[in-house]
Amino acid sequence: MFQKVLIANRGEIALRVARACRELGIRTVGVYSTADEDSLVRRYTDEAVCIGPPPPRRSYANAAAIIEAARMTEADAVHPGYGFLSEDPDFAEICADAGLVFIGSPPEVMASLGDKSVARALMRQAGLPLLTGSADVARSIADARDIADAIGYPVIIKAVAGGGGRGMTVVRSAAQLAAAFTDTRAAARAVFGDDRIYVERFLERARHVEVQILCDAHGGGIHLGTRDCSVQRRHQKLVEEAPAPELDPDRVAEMCRDAVRGALSVGFTGLGTVEFLVDEDQNHYFIEINSRIQVEHPVTEMVTGCDLVHEQLHVAAGTALRLRQEDVVIRGVAVECRVNTEDPDRGFAPAAGRLDQFTPPSGPFVRVDTHGFPGYRVSPYYDSLLAKVSVWAPSRAEALSRAERALGEFDVGGPGVRTTIPFIKRVLADTEFRKGQYSTSLVDRLFTDSGKVRR
Repeated sequence: MFQKVLIANRGEIALRVARACRELGIRTVGVYSTADEDSLVRRYTDEAVCIGPPPPRRSYANAAAIIEAARMTEADAVHPGYGFLSEDPDFAEICADAGLVFIGSPPEVMASLGDKSVARALMRQAGLPLLTGSADVARSIADARDIADAIGYPVIIKAVAGGGGRGMTVVRSAAQLAAAFTDTRAAARAVFGDDRIYVERFLERARHVEVQILCDAHGGGIHLGTRDCSVQRRHQKLVEEAPAPELDPDRVAEMCRDAVRGALSVGFTGLGTVEFLVDEDQNHYFIEINSRIQVEHPVTEMVTGCDLVHEQLHVAAGTALRLRQEDVVIRGVAVECRVNTEDPDRGFAPAAGRLDQFTPPSGPFVRVDTHGFPGYRVSPYYDSLLAKVSVWAPSRAEALSRAERALGEFDVGGPGVRTTIPFIKRVLADTEFRKGQYSTSLVDRLFTDSGKVRR
């Protein structure tokens, strides 16, 4: 096992990794930008190094600064968390060249899976079902139009290098295609430095279901069940639950087998997530494989009793899987609610400021992952996620009631601060959601029902 791990991230995920390392007797190095000088990461790690000014490109996404911090502190591994450099194959290679273990999948695997066009081709070869769409990238508006005409509208245009819900545009008619193609390509170039895009069929009432996987470097692979992540705004998740509700057990088993088979077929190692769209007939279609820990991993931990970060660290250290598939038993239901510093009434616009009040909920089977505290100043430079409130109960109805109770206890506020809590309460109370029969269109419908404009 590692002696010292540098955590190349910030916020709640950096704290999550630090705690897991401490439980395993591993010393930790935290990194922070000048905007995070008062962060809890500095208190909860054994050492901490300032790596630059607030902009991510000059701090948390600055590979050279992170490698230098690891060298200075004599770390032997780097845990990237999620976001920033977590799925950057170049960074993984730089770590290897510096004699550091990158806690994630091999760089060549990440490179293949990070290219959505290549990933689709690989999963097609592995026998996974895919939505009808481009066999390759769409190089022009004419290409995109030919593909859309062949598969029928609506379609979705996606960035090949996309991720985190960015770089996607739904096109409902031929009249919208040219502008959508141009805008998506420009956004992909600006955000990802890669303007390649592809086109595929768009499912109007799809569910976003993902399978948690864990693979070692010895050819072993298991799944840890499903999560439903269909409650999204702008393709970014707000509420997640495990297991995905109201799905036929045989369909779930098939999807989970596909997830493990697809991952092993490309030499995947470590902790990851295989994402699928599920249509109204419960057919599933591969979307992508994420080579990192997910924001929503707590719900899987709560229904399986498995510490995913512990397992991730063991696998990265070269250990064979400590779990067999038959050891994974799903018990009860867990729900996670993301508390973001955003104003839903203004199109989820950022609403950062100082936290004058911050008292998270507690009580039986309530877990709160957060880096907030009274007096903490929420930075405008980074993701708006402030806390994750996760609950467990024997049944879904009880879990939803517990989530409502927990959110009602969360006392958070300050000058300029708004959160997604009021909106999530609306989600939890929605009839369609309570029945477990919701889709990715839920958030749009709630905005339409309220008469507000979703930006």
